Amino acid sequence: MKITVCIGSSCHIKGSRFVVEQLQNLIAENNLGDKVELGGTFCIGNCQQGVCVTVDGKFFSVTPDTVSDFFTKEVLAEV
Repeated sequence: MKITVCIGSSCHIKGSRFVVEQLQNLIAENNLGDKVELGGTFCIGNCQQGVCVTVDGKFFSVTPDTVSDFFTKEVLAEV
């Protein structure tokens, strides 16, 4: 599974660094380092929708407050 987080200007202002840090921690806590690849990218093109995240190409809008729920629903449920 590949998770990509936008780290462009708009998403950075909306907390993408915090989202990345939380995802890194959640991946490590759940021992998913061998199953989940986390990466960054510049501008996915949906700047108005918050921190833009894709999971295997599927788009999600994530905020620092929703990372945990996102991880449970979209990552843990799928690996």
